[in-house]
Amino acid sequence: MQIQELYKLYLAHPSILTDTRKLQKDDLFFALKGPNFNGNQFAKQALDSGASYVIMDEPANFSDERLIITDNALNTLQQLAKYHREQFDIPFIAITGSNGKTTTKELVHEVLSSTFITYTTKGNLNNHIGIPLTILSVKNDAEMAVIEMGANHQKEIESYCTYTLPTHGIITNCGKAHLEGFGGIEGVKKGKGELYDYIRENNGTIFLMKNYDYLIEMSSGISKIKTYGTADADIIGVADSNKEMLEVNMLKGTAIQNIKTHLVGEYNLPNVLVAVAVGKYFNVPDEKIKSALENYMPSNSRSQLIERDGNKIILDAYNANPSSMKVAIENIAKMDGDNKVLLLGGMMEMGSESLKEHQALIDLIKKYHWKDVVLVGGDFNKIENPFTNLSNSVEAGKWLKEQHYNNTTILVKGSRSMKMEMVLE
Repeated sequence: MQIQELYKLYLAHPSILTDTRKLQKDDLFFALKGPNFNGNQFAKQALDSGASYVIMDEPANFSDERLIITDNALNTLQQLAKYHREQFDIPFIAITGSNGKTTTKELVHEVLSSTFITYTTKGNLNNHIGIPLTILSVKNDAEMAVIEMGANHQKEIESYCTYTLPTHGIITNCGKAHLEGFGGIEGVKKGKGELYDYIRENNGTIFLMKNYDYLIEMSSGISKIKTYGTADADIIGVADSNKEMLEVNMLKGTAIQNIKTHLVGEYNLPNVLVAVAVGKYFNVPDEKIKSALENYMPSNSRSQLIERDGNKIILDAYNANPSSMKVAIENIAKMDGDNKVLLLGGMMEMGSESLKEHQALIDLIKKYHWKDVVLVGGDFNKIENPFTNLSNSVEAGKWLKEQHYNNTTILVKGSRSMKMEMVLE
């Protein structure tokens, strides 16, 4: 079946599912497969559950006119997404980076949706399956689209750009994340820089954090650049370091004087500034930018401040790498109060650098005074250290309950697979 014919079916049945457990009547079901699953095996179940059509890439053991056999169901999904994307002449803003991309995506979406009909990535559907599904969720009334792109190896962002066709790009930063897949920090820059490469080749626009020299270097050759940062930029703002929640004093590029967020940590400053920069670029009124950013409430274990049993808990357990761990530790270290506790889970996908990076964090922790430090799982357990060492988040949760803390500030952070949010359950 030609992609144009499949697109007609999609227009008649514009809801696409890849999981039969969530399937509803008239959905299009794409039978995707991976190392641990094969959607082709659920083709009949999908039709019995009300799917309008099933797109699969293996022969079925039954016949049904609603079966569409293709060479590769995933490739077909991505081609369908590209065809749908080509029907739009609106800004498609792509966001990638080592840290902060989901928070940035959320903030940019909040600002733009205050003025425009804006579609964006749901949750963290930012991979080779989630991105085409996000594109296909964009309806005809769209005026803006904000697409988050995650990656753990080179050429990944490049492939996403082939069907996202971004007109604008944001790289939040390049840090020590997914070092195993990227092959070191230079590999991270090259991989994330694939977004700049696409923008450069297609005469698009980027929003650039002026504080990061490496991003300035990576952006060479791009003619349309809007900058933000703490100095020497189109949009300038600085954090008020005396506040518990991030407050931003705006110094240039907007009539907004102050933005009081619900985000914890000065490390969120660039995320707020780029949202301001995007809003100003697309002529969102200042009062709407300010209101959108001040009303945004973080969720999904990202920079959340939870008050419980007389304690303040910073839950930032969605992900972790050496760069984000460092700024989170330094942030709580300079917060007011003497009673501070770290509950840190191990970092994954560090490759040959893992032990070295975990040791570096232990050395950093030793520079400050803590009431308690608990290191949970991963390569933390392989390094001799003076702190409490536990195997998993369940043990850490039990340990925390036994402490009966009061008037204590607690940081809970770790890689996604460590499930550190379970410490609070």
